[in-house]
Amino acid sequence: QVQLVESGGGSVRAGGSLRLSCAISGYDHNAMAWFRQAPGEEREGVACIDDLGMTAYADSVKGRFTITKVDAENTLYLQMSAMKPEDTAVYYCAAARRRYGVSLRQGAFDYWGQGTQVTVSS
Repeated sequence: QVQLVESGGGSVRAGGSLRLSCAISGYDHNAMAWFRQAPGEEREGVACIDDLGMTAYADSVKGRFTITKVDAENTLYLQMSAMKPEDTAVYYCAAARRRYGVSLRQGAFDYWGQGTQVTVSS
């Protein structure tokens, strides 16, 4: 059973940076992703990475966010830079049973963290 615990959320001014972490227990080189959900909006895929290191990003975050996975630490990261108020959301870490292939669809992931709030002020 995979369990995910996010940390690193908080408040930042527009243009600033934050790094989110996701501690993974029961990790088995799963494909991983970050999703986010703003108030009144549907949950959307932000970035994903598989065990080959292949990545995919939502168009809204390309060039600003970077997803990395450190197997030795059993930790997934999301480095967020040049942040905008529209990045404000609860961010969720997700893991798939599969190891390979990138996807930003919710249905492609099987395990979810509890979420961490990120607020970007203008």
